[in-house]
Amino acid sequence: MSSFSGSRPANETWLDLSALQALLARELPGFEGPLSAERFNGGQSNPTFRLSTPGASYVMRCKPAAKADLLPSAHAIEREVRVQRALAGSAVPVPEILLLHEDEALLGRAFYVMQMLDGEVHWDPRLPAHSPEQRAAIFDAMNTTIAAIHSVDLVRWGLSDFGAPGNYYDRQLGRWTKQYRASEFKEAPIEAMERLIEWLPANAPAPETVQTRLLHGDFRLDNLVFERGNARVLGVLDWELSTLGDPLADFAYHALAWVAPPGPMRGLAGEDLAALGIPSLADYCARYEARTGLTVGSRWNFYFAYNLFRLAAIMQGVAARARQGTASSAQAVAQGALAPRVAGLGWQLAQQEFKFK
Repeated sequence: MSSFSGSRPANETWLDLSALQALLARELPGFEGPLSAERFNGGQSNPTFRLSTPGASYVMRCKPAAKADLLPSAHAIEREVRVQRALAGSAVPVPEILLLHEDEALLGRAFYVMQMLDGEVHWDPRLPAHSPEQRAAIFDAMNTTIAAIHSVDLVRWGLSDFGAPGNYYDRQLGRWTKQYRASEFKEAPIEAMERLIEWLPANAPAPETVQTRLLHGDFRLDNLVFERGNARVLGVLDWELSTLGDPLADFAYHALAWVAPPGPMRGLAGEDLAALGIPSLADYCARYEARTGLTVGSRWNFYFAYNLFRLAAIMQGVAARARQGTASSAQAVAQGALAPRVAGLGWQLAQQEFKFK
């Protein structure tokens, strides 16, 4: 079992279970206590809990502590609620949102409660417990799901105003540079981040070449819940970074699994994909293009570098919260320590030419 999977006792002093139980009894149809809570190990941003009663289980996601909120928009749980409610009934499977509570008087932070999906999450993309045929089916299900996200009709599903107007990359590079600056350790600067901060704006796609689609922002294997023993995706989780923007950047983030090393970065680089039954990135791209009508193109060095820069900025924020003692996961220190390595890989890939087609 991965150190990111499972749950642990919820020992947070701010988690007033009696007050929460009273609220759920008033506002959640069919709820009956007594209520208990466990904290999920996975995730480094918004604290996430399993809420259990004798007859049902739920998931609760909360904003982090106020002093940990280095970039408030990154923890806007209201956006998670909006996009999941909007996608209900679409080709994108999402858990049902049951309750949004924005008044921070109850627990000291806003939170929402959603359906607990009865399925399984896979943490290692090598899928060591599966056969080649099962791996192939799981990867095809992932491809189908990200293609569905990038094919959402924004007007039909009420998401045409889900992203800010203007140049997508100007907004994103500004946002993640701000995140990094707010959380960087002055005594241990990351040289690769400084290089990327200079290089990325100069090499971003021209705004007129960028299509606008719904983006998940963190689409990867362990943010999907699969039916037990099956490749069917029951739900896509963790929409906190979702927005409107360039679907090729979102797809490239997902494709990082093919160029990142196994281990802490949970990649596939160096693995015998054919023997495992996992498609090559070229084949995976071809399936995505057939399903979306998009053309992946050849700017992989920018897309990979951009996503690793963004990821390193997020990890630096995790490290800062760990130093404050407010990080939302037991693995926060280890994940935060990966920021220099991730940024270094980003700068390395920025200078390479990739031809997967």
